Amino acid sequence: MGRIGFGEIIVVLVVVLLVFGARRLPEIGQAIGRAVREFQSAMKGEEKKDV
Repeated sequence: MGRIGFGEIIVVLVVVLLVFGARRLPEIGQAIGRAVREFQSAMKGEEKKDV
């Protein structure tokens, strides 16, 4: 208990694909990546750079 196997990951990915659709997955991936980067920089104490 507590371990996530390959089968569970596949099931989660299929559910996400069904819920959001194939067209929105890249947008969702970008948003998640951006959020993770911002969180990591906030944890380091770096200031946000506006581009």
